[in-house]
Amino acid sequence: MFEKIPARALSDTVAQQLLTQIDKGAFAQDGKLPTEAVLAQQFGVSRTVIREAISRLKNEGVVQPRQGSGVFIAAHGTVRPLRIDYAEAIEAGSVPQILALRRAIEAEVASEAAQRRSDADMAAIDAALARIDEAVAEGHDGVAEDVAFHRTIAVATGNPYFLKTLTFLNQYLEAGTLVTRRNEALREDFSRQVRDEHAAIVAAIRAGDASAAREAASTHLYNAARRLAEAGIC
Repeated sequence: MFEKIPARALSDTVAQQLLTQIDKGAFAQDGKLPTEAVLAQQFGVSRTVIREAISRLKNEGVVQPRQGSGVFIAAHGTVRPLRIDYAEAIEAGSVPQILALRRAIEAEVASEAAQRRSDADMAAIDAALARIDEAVAEGHDGVAEDVAFHRTIAVATGNPYFLKTLTFLNQYLEAGTLVTRRNEALREDFSRQVRDEHAAIVAAIRAGDASAAREAASTHLYNAARRLAEAGIC
């Protein structure tokens, strides 16, 4: 059933193969996994590796150990948590892909914010934008402030799922933003472009122009990828 893998392989390799078999419905109708000993033999690894793999799947809610009975597929075991490998996300080659993901989400976030923001939301967005300039003026990279600015716009949508998604992505956005902002800081024209693009997003939201806000946010993220390409970073 399983492909043999080297004994030195990481437990996540085993976990991934188990996930694949679970998705295929390869196990018994009662959802019970083979024993550690059987799995170790089939994978060609130690029982310790199997235990680590099972532990990973348990933490993700895919399987559920039952004392004295074995390990079973959880009732919602086919529901997968969203996972992005951090090491891959901060590689230069991955930054354009992260930016594309941001563009797809944040363009709609800006559009929704333009339609739904309150006066208090607008004040928070203005303050968040000002904090980026303050951080840069103080000699900081402005990464945290940049991420906070976009998050404040998400809050203005009133949609908790936008906010939850961006909160999850935050760690990867900071990685990508770190690369882009350091790149942009190398050239004054890049820095000016970023300030102007942020200002355009804010102006469209203030005007309640959903279409303009969507376009401004999309343009901002598109240009971020272009600036990286021009600098030869990706």
